[in-house]
Amino acid sequence: MDYKKIKRAELYKLLGDLPLPDKKISAETVEVKEYNGYNLEKLTLDMGQKVPAYFVSPKTNSGTKFPVVLFCHSHGGKYHLGKDELIQGNSYMCDPPYAEPLTAAGYAALCIDSPIFGERSGRDELSFFKEMIWQGKVLWGLMVYDHLRAIDYLHTRDDVDTARIAALGMSMGSTMSWWLSALDERIKVCIDICCMTDFQSLIEAGGLNGHGIFYYVPNLLKYFDTADINALTAPRPHLSVNGLNDALTPANGLTKIDLALKKVYAEEGAAEAWLMKNYPVAHDECKEMREDVMGFLSKWL
Repeated sequence: MDYKKIKRAELYKLLGDLPLPDKKISAETVEVKEYNGYNLEKLTLDMGQKVPAYFVSPKTNSGTKFPVVLFCHSHGGKYHLGKDELIQGNSYMCDPPYAEPLTAAGYAALCIDSPIFGERSGRDELSFFKEMIWQGKVLWGLMVYDHLRAIDYLHTRDDVDTARIAALGMSMGSTMSWWLSALDERIKVCIDICCMTDFQSLIEAGGLNGHGIFYYVPNLLKYFDTADINALTAPRPHLSVNGLNDALTPANGLTKIDLALKKVYAEEGAAEAWLMKNYPVAHDECKEMREDVMGFLSKWL
């Protein structure tokens, strides 16, 4: 067993008691319509539990296989929003919502409601976290598991080029993107926006309360730091864009991660596949970040 496979297994084990992915995934189509210039499918994915999702794709002739972006929605305390962030956007993200530039560029995109968000909202986050801990489960683990199963779903679609899957998200979705990419080699490109947080730097800055309770995985720091997790994505392309004034991503931590991953990617002969760009903004996607994201997808996906 190679080193990265061992480390992925260790990382996955920290996510608590998770269901075995032994049930073939299926989907029910709830609605199909044209929306803002692209095709929108509202789905219910059956992954042992019912998970609402959106799949968007360019308007084109049938038979096309699209490169696809697994869009991971953010948190921001907007429990009602969930997957709607893909098609409606968010107050701290650029306009237009990502569904529009992605489909205009020829990509499809899938976004699911994470537990306690969107159509799965209604449970208080802290009380749900406490209940899960009692049961040997981890809220973040449940969220990650559902997204891994969403990748399984993409592999069932005839209109998806499964050799070209990217993970993309902001804030909580940023963290989800780099965790998924570390755990699953089926993700070929990783892009994270405004949440490449070095754990130790966050502790030193007194910023732990900036992240929601979902963020905290028991025992994680005994085995991994942020750079360790992200090193598991190498040598696959990875773009990280961040705000230098963002309390969730202390600037000294960004430098620490950048130096570590530059070394890892260089050692794997893929120096140009890692790119971190930081801007003088807070926890906001600026116009330049959006341009970075679309340019990186065009280059690598």
